[in-house]
Amino acid sequence: MFKLKSSDGRNNLCGENIKKLRLNMDPPLSQRKLAYRLQVMGYDVDNHVIRRIENGKRFVTDIEIKAFSEALGVSYYDLIDGIDKAGR
Repeated sequence: MFKLKSSDGRNNLCGENIKKLRLNMDPPLSQRKLAYRLQVMGYDVDNHVIRRIENGKRFVTDIEIKAFSEALGVSYYDLIDGIDKAGR
C-alpha cells in the first residue's frame, strides 16, 4: 500500500522547519501568534493546528505552505528543505 509519509514517518516535510523558523525570529514567534498571523491573512488555523503540523501529525497543503511562507517571510524552499539545505 502506498503511503504519503516522509522517510521518518512524518505526515509533512515542513513542520520541523516551520518550528525552527518561528523560534529563530527576533523575537521568537509563539504558535498562537503564528496562528493569529495566518488568521489575519484569512486562513482558518489555531495554535493546535500549528502544533500538529510541527509535530508531523498533520498533512500540509500547498495552499498552507504558501500561507506559511508569507507569514514567516521565507521562501517555499526554506519550508520544505530548510534554510541550510536551501543554500542560505
